[in-house]
Amino acid sequence: MPRSTLPKSDTKMLKKFMAAVLSAILLVGVLFTTPGLAANLENGKQVFAATCSGCHANGGNIVRRNKTLKLKALEQNGYATVAAIAQIALNGKNNMPGYKTKLTAAQIEDVSAYVLDQAKKGWK
Repeated sequence: MPRSTLPKSDTKMLKKFMAAVLSAILLVGVLFTTPGLAANLENGKQVFAATCSGCHANGGNIVRRNKTLKLKALEQNGYATVAAIAQIALNGKNNMPGYKTKLTAAQIEDVSAYVLDQAKKGWK
């Protein structure tokens, strides 16, 4: 019985489709892995010092005093996860600008994990 073969144009389309599916699977894997395992806290500390500490020194907030990076405030405002902190770092909120065009995805993950880690330690 003869094997059916796909025309070259269909083969190329199939390869592109499979590459897109693989990319989507990898992206989902990166987004939904435990951030604490993948994050580099030392890099997060450096990103925080360079990008965030002007307004958020020691987990505070010089613009809106009740919107600090202290654990109690993060919990009260629904931001006590790396993913929630990363969303604000990416897109900003109220007076805070987003950094999606200024920081890489790895830097956002690292600084978000650093913020949560410091909040849990009381910013000491």
